[in-house]
Amino acid sequence: MIIVDLQNDFLPGGSLPVSGGNTIIPTLNRYIADFHAHRLPIVASRDWHPENHCSFEASGGRWPAHCIAKTNGAAFPAALELPAYTKIISKATTQARDAYSAFSETQLNELLRSLNVKRLFVGGLATEYCVLNTVEDAIRFHYVTFILEDAACAINHQPDDGRDALLAMKRLGAIPIDRKMLEP
Repeated sequence: MIIVDLQNDFLPGGSLPVSGGNTIIPTLNRYIADFHAHRLPIVASRDWHPENHCSFEASGGRWPAHCIAKTNGAAFPAALELPAYTKIISKATTQARDAYSAFSETQLNELLRSLNVKRLFVGGLATEYCVLNTVEDAIRFHYVTFILEDAACAINHQPDDGRDALLAMKRLGAIPIDRKMLEP
């Protein structure tokens, strides 16, 4: 399971909030509990930016400053129940390079291969940016990829951005899933 960028700055009250981003935490916690009960790998990616990151408006980028390494904004919310064995993947850690995918310039693929992972279940923030790019790379790396539709949330600068991203992931071969499909 990959939890993409569920960080304080992306939640209501953060510097780059995804409206409703906090509403997926209980659902993610249920998925996490299921994976933990079966001792399946759990990975949490995070933006881990330097103060002058290229994606920030002050540096000519498109986003307000967010997820600056070692700040509360970059932390995972207290409500997210990550097991102690969760692997943390930090991305976009250098000033000059941005990264939307959890695979981008990280050791994620190597980690997953070392754990003999074949299938990935992906949820988090934001659907049309980091979740979409992570799913695209997962498929490119030949993982059977499930998108946790009920555990992903979009920014929706345009009203259909999240829906369009989900459709794009499905066209690439991602398999949509939600908790209702798993419960008797």
